[in-house]
Amino acid sequence: MIKTRTAVSPLDPVWEQITIEAQEAVAKQPLMGGLIHACILHHPTLEKALSYRIAAKLCSNEMSMVILREIVDTAYASDPDLIAAARADLMAVYDRDPACHRLLQPILYFKGYQAVQAYRVANWLWRQGDFDLAFFFQMRISEIFGVDIHPGAKIGRGIMIDHAHSIVIGETAVVGNNVSMLHSVTLGGTGKEEEDRHPKIEDGVLIGAGAKVLGNIRIGHCSRIAAGSVVLSEVPPCKTVAGVPAKIVGEAGCDQPSISMDQVVPNGSDRGRQ
Repeated sequence: MIKTRTAVSPLDPVWEQITIEAQEAVAKQPLMGGLIHACILHHPTLEKALSYRIAAKLCSNEMSMVILREIVDTAYASDPDLIAAARADLMAVYDRDPACHRLLQPILYFKGYQAVQAYRVANWLWRQGDFDLAFFFQMRISEIFGVDIHPGAKIGRGIMIDHAHSIVIGETAVVGNNVSMLHSVTLGGTGKEEEDRHPKIEDGVLIGAGAKVLGNIRIGHCSRIAAGSVVLSEVPPCKTVAGVPAKIVGEAGCDQPSISMDQVVPNGSDRGRQ
């Protein structure tokens, strides 16, 4: 007797948890059923749900949702690292943001998470040489989310942007893994030079609300930039900087400031969570 093998779908505990949360949300508030079914429960995987969500947010009279969804689906199928990064970002938000109590929330409601996932598709388009379409994504991300990330910027995994209003990240900026930043952060250039002109943010850095990091400077791993600071020179690893212009005011205070989200500077003044 010849036995045939039945295909078994790979176990995905993250997506399973998201669908459980979605079902619970609909049961608790039926008025949310249309949105939650469209965004979550109608889809078999996280990447299909994200492609729908990105397309639904960015579509306009200039570019239909159907076309945008095809673009995102193609990007995800061509580069599995995009969805791996999306998962890492999702867990970063869930772990670090005290306002996030369910994995469902960032996908449905958090514009920081949604904007970063849309940027990742724009960056994929940029790397394929499809510059005009990448710029279209950048434009719509800025218009819809208030987050302006150049598609040429390089951003790692495990990124958490809290509140995410008025974020600006320039073309030659590099952001490492497990970086956290709050609203109104700028990673900008200086002058009109076209070469490498934006900051390089190493792994594990925490950037406070309203901080500006300008020029082709390196921010060392596991450092902290206090809220409202203007950083014009390089920051060594594991240090805290504050002020205008920013100066070193002490050690980082912990091994992973981007994960602890502790924004209390060493002199004891509390700049607080925003």
